[in-house]
Amino acid sequence: MDRLQQAIQKARSERANRKPEPLHLSEEQRFEPEQIDDAWTMLPEIEISKKIRVRNRLMSYDGGPDAAPYDMLRTKMLQQIRANGWCRVALTSPYSGCGKSTAIANLAFSLSRQTELRIVVLDFDLRRMGLAEILNQTGTHSMSDVIQGKVPFHEHARRHGENVIFGLNFAPTRNPSEILQSPLTLALLDQIEEVYKPDVVLFDTPPLMASDDSHGFLKNVDCALLLAAAEKTNIDHIDLAERQLADLTNVMGIVLNKCRYISEAFGHEYGTY
Repeated sequence: MDRLQQAIQKARSERANRKPEPLHLSEEQRFEPEQIDDAWTMLPEIEISKKIRVRNRLMSYDGGPDAAPYDMLRTKMLQQIRANGWCRVALTSPYSGCGKSTAIANLAFSLSRQTELRIVVLDFDLRRMGLAEILNQTGTHSMSDVIQGKVPFHEHARRHGENVIFGLNFAPTRNPSEILQSPLTLALLDQIEEVYKPDVVLFDTPPLMASDDSHGFLKNVDCALLLAAAEKTNIDHIDLAERQLADLTNVMGIVLNKCRYISEAFGHEYGTY
């Protein structure tokens, strides 16, 4: 057991010291600030009706008391991102049904209200169309097509407001594990960061215990949040998922989602203190 623990610690240390290869561009290829702005504004803008926001529980869209839990999570997350120099943040869960796609959408809208930030949200749960359904968006391609070079990212991505970009799935993918572990995935992320200069990149990633989809990809992110569902996710499964996640990337924290009794804990003094 001691030998196993030493091996795990060595792997974590090597991962922490490993840096991705930078994307090398010539002087002619480098993007000026006005070109970055143009890259954002050229993307089609999505509209989300109030009916969809209510039905799909997009509580942080307009801010206010209902957004308070996500705003607090946003602020704690940004503090760790800035303290550690992180950018890529994954959200995952032990199993499906923990609400991570709804949570990442709400986090994105909460972050968007800090207008100095640029945020990119990528749905890498390639077996599903979670974020597209929550945002009520339709299209032809998925992020797997973008990764494989079948469609350029700028033709696939959607923009919300001035500072959020969504990369969505409009159809399930048959072989997501192989795609996510491909060098093409890392090359795409480098390209997105070079062109759009995001401050935060959020990834909706597959549940850890449902398949190996996330296990081959999470080494490419800076950190991850683990979401669990109150009264549903077993504590032993949370512990196992956290240990698996720690072997792959930095664990930013564990979020207990779908709590029924938080009305007196968050937001009840909003606008009065």
